Amino acid sequence: MNLEFFIAKRLVTAKEHKISISAPIIKIAIAAIALGVIMMLVAIATGVGLKHKIREKIAAFNGHIQIYNYDNNNSDVSVVPVSLEQEFYPEFKDISGIQHIQGVATKAGIIRTEETFEGIIAKGVGNDFNWEVFKEFLIDGRLPDYTEDLNDEVLISQVLANRLNFKTGDTFISIFFKEDDESKMPNQRKFTITGIYDSGFEELDASYIFIDIRHIRHMNKWADNEVGNFEIFLDNFDDMEIKAKEIYGKTLSDLDTQTIQGKYFRIFEWIGLFDLNIAIIIGIMIIVGGFNMITALLVLILERTQMIGILKALGSSNWSIRKIFLYNASYLIGVGLLLGNVIGLGFIGLQYKFRLLKFPNPKEYYIDYVPVYIDVWMVLALNIGVLFLCLLMLLIPSYVITKISPVKAIKFE
Repeated sequence: MNLEFFIAKRLVTAKEHKISISAPIIKIAIAAIALGVIMMLVAIATGVGLKHKIREKIAAFNGHIQIYNYDNNNSDVSVVPVSLEQEFYPEFKDISGIQHIQGVATKAGIIRTEETFEGIIAKGVGNDFNWEVFKEFLIDGRLPDYTEDLNDEVLISQVLANRLNFKTGDTFISIFFKEDDESKMPNQRKFTITGIYDSGFEELDASYIFIDIRHIRHMNKWADNEVGNFEIFLDNFDDMEIKAKEIYGKTLSDLDTQTIQGKYFRIFEWIGLFDLNIAIIIGIMIIVGGFNMITALLVLILERTQMIGILKALGSSNWSIRKIFLYNASYLIGVGLLLGNVIGLGFIGLQYKFRLLKFPNPKEYYIDYVPVYIDVWMVLALNIGVLFLCLLMLLIPSYVITKISPVKAIKFE
């Protein structure tokens, strides 16, 4: 067995260690490490969780990448159609990492009632549309079914339902403008509300309703194989910019691509600040924990001054003795990490399952509860980083051992 490790182990397990003067200081240092780890885990889990939730909600309405005709660049509604007869549809075989492709179309309109009216964007979807995310958003009724014949089923948001005093089963008239010639009489369509959704993203909820894409094709006089644009969903959000360039290179010259990060750049700039906040919290917690461990190490050195003198008299090198105390400090840091991980991950697990913490103003964060996200590699990286940086900070105070004289140390009381 390594001599330094053996001595450090005896120091840790000795009864005198538990009742010594340094015991309260050591407990405080361990508590500081544990509290720091809890704070860091919670900061990472909530920050990353909120980022993921906001990204998921934006992607649910737009996909990660959109392919559309160049003439639609500055329009939120579909003006010039794109044919479904593309090499990349319904599967993008030339590029990996693509989860799903769907063809959609959008058209501006107005919902009119006897009392009021609301401007909307009708999103036309077909049988290739991925409703999976909207199952989570659905709060009443059911999702529309557009797999059979053309129908008048519509999915509307809770925001619009409240403003227009609608409920599931109600019918309403929508007026749609003709983009090619606004002087012409607008189109009218009657819809029946089959479901009401609430994504928490009021900016989008206040505009979007979901209808059968065949309504938009008829109003725009498009062919049955034409859509407004394609929406592409990726396996990995972080690959979005790379995949967008690859997709652009694989599509026809009259088609352009856009990422949701470019379309909603202000929102993504805002959530990008979460990383800075997390980094600041981690930095502060490591510094606080490190300084507490420095104090504890200096107290341990002071308490074991006579032992240091005896070891030096027996021929031990300064580095060998320093290693004893660094092993000791590693044990204390390890105890703090263990306690911090148990409590921190336990709290995160409870929040994930029961959603105990709620936002006082959900509109500001686009979600009513505090979302959490954590993975094994994230936890391992955090623990290894904390252990390494704390030990690095302890190298300097452990240098005090080199200044201790064996003769004076043995006489020290």
